[in-house]
Amino acid sequence: MGDDGYFDEEVAKTYDQNLSDTDPSLIRKTVDCLIDLSCDGDILEFAIGTGRVALPLAERGARVKGIELSSAMVRKLREKESGEPIEVVLGDMTSTRVAGEFSLVFLVFNTIDNLTAQDAQIACFKNASRHLAPGGRFLVETLLPPLQKLPFGETRLAFARSDHHVGIDEFDITTQSYISHHVWMTEDNHKYQSIPFRYAWPSELDLMAMMAGLELEFRWSDWDRSPFDRLSTQHVSVWRKA
Repeated sequence: MGDDGYFDEEVAKTYDQNLSDTDPSLIRKTVDCLIDLSCDGDILEFAIGTGRVALPLAERGARVKGIELSSAMVRKLREKESGEPIEVVLGDMTSTRVAGEFSLVFLVFNTIDNLTAQDAQIACFKNASRHLAPGGRFLVETLLPPLQKLPFGETRLAFARSDHHVGIDEFDITTQSYISHHVWMTEDNHKYQSIPFRYAWPSELDLMAMMAGLELEFRWSDWDRSPFDRLSTQHVSVWRKA
């Protein structure tokens, strides 16, 4: 694995095409919610990637900056830009600093799970808090661990199946870790990739937020701000800095 982590040039090249969360109506709801929560203040995205969310934010007039570990992903963002370049700092979202004070820091698409140790996830919350102005908000969008779908003792769960892609998650509930195994298929090529993650329950994320001087303000099931309940499969959580 190189300096770009698991998101190298080859992954960045097809990242947007392989992503399931690029539906324009979903992006619009996401951007609407983020702009509302920012209260017209400056916005910082952790793991800005190819600009799936940041570019539509900027097009709406939001003042947005980003942190990104992968230079390959940032190059793809630059190819998509049509307006003023977004300021992006290359680095780890657990420690990298961006100049300025922000009313909203956000981290979407399950990316908190890319931090595979609890200490790293705690550091991410603390880094978000350091960037926030008093009263600023930190938002995380992530899946709930789908452990209710696993029969007792089973460790593997299929999450994707199509003519071009098969995906299986392999869980270890003793460490809260899982590995996503992917097989990408074309007419003349099969590519295999495995990426490690760490899941955290909402209550654990709330404790991380408390350690960073943040308190829970909202928790929804999706970007429509529908109530979070026992049937929710994901959550959009917002913590506020005192």
